Formats: sequence, C-alpha cells, structure tokens
Amino acid sequence: MEHWTEYTRFFTALFVILDPFAAVPIFLVLTKNYTAGERGRIANIAAITVLLVLVVAALTGEALLNGMGTSLASFRVGGGIVLLLMALSMLQGQTDAVRTSPAEEAEAEDRHSIAVVPLAIPLLAGPGSISNVIIEMHRSSSEYHGLLVILSIALVCLFLWIVLRMATTLGRMLGQIGLNIINRLFGLILAAIAVEIMANGLKQLFPALTG
Repeated sequence: MEHWTEYTRFFTALFVILDPFAAVPIFLVLTKNYTAGERGRIANIAAITVLLVLVVAALTGEALLNGMGTSLASFRVGGGIVLLLMALSMLQGQTDAVRTSPAEEAEAEDRHSIAVVPLAIPLLAGPGSISNVIIEMHRSSSEYHGLLVILSIALVCLFLWIVLRMATTLGRMLGQIGLNIINRLFGLILAAIAVEIMANGLKQLFPALTG
C-alpha cells in the first residue's frame, strides 16, 4: 500500500481541481430565486452526482483506456495539459472554458436540473477531476489502494457539500475579492500538480528523460 502522504496529496489535488469556492458565485447566480431549502437540495444533489461520477470514473477508467487503446503515460500527459489549462484560467481570474462555457451557464438558468448540469457536470466533475482519479487509481496495485482512493473522493465530496451548503454565507463573508484570491491560490497549486503529472507521463513515454 502507498504511504499515507500519497492519499493526502491526492485529496489536496482533487479538492483544488474541483475548487468548490469557484463554484460558489455560479451556484448563487443559478439559484438566486431559490429558497434556502431549495438551495440545500441543489447542494445535496450536486455533491452526490459528483461523487457518483468520480467513483464510476475511478472504477471503469482502466477498461476505458484499454478500450481506446490509450496508454496510461499518454493519458497522464493529456490529463496534465488539461489541468494546466485550468490552472492558467484560475490564475488569470477567468471563467474556465474547460469546465463549462458561458453558453451552458446561461442555458442552465432555465432548467430545474441545474444541480446536475452544469453545476455537477461539467463545472465540478469535469475533464480535470475525472482524469485525476483515473491516474490515481493506476498509481498502485496494492490491495487497499482503490478503497482508499474512493474514500478520498468521498471525503472531498463531503467538503464540497459543506461549501455549497454554506454558499450564501461564504459569498457574503468573503465577497468576490476573497473568492478570487482563493481561486488564484488554488490555481498556483494546481499548476504545480499539472506539471508533476505531465513530467511523470513524459518519463514513461520517453525513458531516456530519466537519465
């Protein structure tokens, strides 16, 4: 089994990728005409949906890669690029087009299912988070590794649920400036994670790089 720091690293990486604080302003806009009870229900559905999507991705990722004929090394490089694009958007304080587009957000204002689309998918459980859980599942073949990865995903989703349930309070306390500061800090952390993932993938694709 991997050292416990591997799972704390994965937890941190996944939390930063999901970046629930970046979802707070969008959550508040999409639910501006909702009651407190309705907002709570949206938060519940969104967190459960993210959990299900990421767990399914973790359990079926290997079969998906094999079916596409894609090596894990190539997937690491591709996933790292996606994460780096997300990180650059976060650092620049821009809407992340990898997660969701403005058109999707505008269309969602007329939907009753905003908890699933676009909030859970693809804003939270998007290409970056899905890539990360698939890569993590392949880091070890030990007996309890998969279980610990899923437990880490569940813990991240619990924190996500807490943030969404407190969205109104957090939005009022932190304000847009505070949320932007957190978003940029997360972007910096995510950039470092993305570079590490790409470096590991490139070393597998080109063993000569290891020296």
